[in-house]
Amino acid sequence: MDWGIAAAALGVGIVVGLTGMGGGALMTPVLVLFFGITPLAAVSSDLAAAAVMKPVGSFVHFRNGTVRLDLVKWLCLGSVPAAFCGVLIARSLGHGKGVQDAVQTALGVALVIAAAGLFVRSYLRLAERAAHRDGRRAPDPTGPPVITVRPIPTLIVGVVGGVVVGMTSVGSGSLIIIALMALYPTLRASELVGTDLVQAVPLVASAAIGHAIFGDLQLPLAGSLLIGSIPGAYLGAHLSARLPGALIRRALAFVLLASALKLFSVSTPVTGVVLGAVIVLAGPVWMLLRRAHGFPALPQRDPEPQPAA
Repeated sequence: MDWGIAAAALGVGIVVGLTGMGGGALMTPVLVLFFGITPLAAVSSDLAAAAVMKPVGSFVHFRNGTVRLDLVKWLCLGSVPAAFCGVLIARSLGHGKGVQDAVQTALGVALVIAAAGLFVRSYLRLAERAAHRDGRRAPDPTGPPVITVRPIPTLIVGVVGGVVVGMTSVGSGSLIIIALMALYPTLRASELVGTDLVQAVPLVASAAIGHAIFGDLQLPLAGSLLIGSIPGAYLGAHLSARLPGALIRRALAFVLLASALKLFSVSTPVTGVVLGAVIVLAGPVWMLLRRAHGFPALPQRDPEPQPAA
């Protein structure tokens, strides 16, 4: 039992339950970069832990009625077999250092895509708010939104996401939830998270079984991950209905980019320069985007109501 890994898994579990993102995208790089776990062992152990952790958050969302089973069906039809194929692709790359380097590079690419997806998600929300004269999002409907299921695009999202998850453990939340937002923009945020968590259960289970068959799974490591991630996912799922996720998504995007740079073997000074540039430029760029959509550069708080005279 490694309590340091368990503590890291607790934090990641909270993020997963809160936003539906960040499981493999955070946990796998943490295992590789900070605990010295080989990439394949980190991927397989994280997937095994996720196969147990995600049902915990899924149960909470099921109970709250925030799961669209009509979408889950089509996603799983594509993602479950594709995840197993992703494991086969990873294994076909070779053995030893070659496959470890290939998986590490693929993981870095997936993290960059995930970080970019978080920015796209924020931009889509900004564009949605701009469609209303008062500059606010439309209030969430009291009942489930009426959507038209698009089977083929949803199936393709499942296939692509499954292959990426099978190879890197990244994508069951970070990538697929972004694609769902693009396909079904009227879905409520809680339904996006709930639907994504439920479809990820058989997805990560398929990938975990594939890695276990090939002997990459390390049970003590997976156990440490479960000790922290299960209570974290349960707590995060409860918080998801109460706390805004904007700040968490921004921090998550920053961490994803930092992890990707290190996985690409970028030197620490260069990584610091890139991250510093992101910090300096992100604010002005976002202000320009807000102005382009008719908002003030900085968000304004609603005036507090004045007491009656």
